[in-house]
Amino acid sequence: MSKEIRIIRCLKDNYAFLVHDPATDAATLIDAPEADPILDALDRSGWRLARVLLTHHHWDHVEGLSGILDKHPAPILGNRADRERLPALDHAFTPGDALMDGGCKVFDAPGHTLGHVAFHFPGLEALFSADSLMTHGCGRLFEGTAADMFATIARFAKLPADTRIYSGHDYAAANLAFAANYAPDADALAARQAELPQLAEKGLPTTGTTLASEKALNPYLRVHLPEVAESAGRPGATPLEVFAEIRRRKDAA
Repeated sequence: MSKEIRIIRCLKDNYAFLVHDPATDAATLIDAPEADPILDALDRSGWRLARVLLTHHHWDHVEGLSGILDKHPAPILGNRADRERLPALDHAFTPGDALMDGGCKVFDAPGHTLGHVAFHFPGLEALFSADSLMTHGCGRLFEGTAADMFATIARFAKLPADTRIYSGHDYAAANLAFAANYAPDADALAARQAELPQLAEKGLPTTGTTLASEKALNPYLRVHLPEVAESAGRPGATPLEVFAEIRRRKDAA
């Protein structure tokens, strides 16, 4: 049996994720925005919580930890460089490390925060990118620079096209409305505009799009294209300059 990804909606628009290994019945939790929905998912499944992986220190990604660990004690793993701002870690890793016997690779992902990381599970063809690369957008630059986020997303862009991107928030509708201004693929845009209301009506998650889909829709993955530079009012600019301009406009929207 293959591993399973369980998407858990938390707070107003956050996501947490459980990655379940049926061979051991162990589950890995990625981020902990809120205890109750995650506890409910663990109780319903009967899975054993084996570890918690943290992407960054913001409260809406760690607030649920104490309530979860009270009932399901498990080690917490986080970025060594940010350990002073994260909850107390049982294991500190460095970007580039391989975790879980090589099943998970840690990506350096600064931009949203300087200590932000992402988790790539090659065997699942899944990237848990939290608030770096997001569904049809990218995270706000609270601490890092446009150059930081540009480099982060460039690293992700080299992954296989069928990699699924699991971001930390449900901002898909707002991000897509903004992305529509920056020359996305017309057919992909129309299909996604039709799909999002259907997902909302059924209460289904919007995250988990493929990297190929994001490369058709997400302006931050398309800044090298002349038509995107034109739509950003920066014809002839470098991809980084186009990236910075689109992010600046998103901040002001």
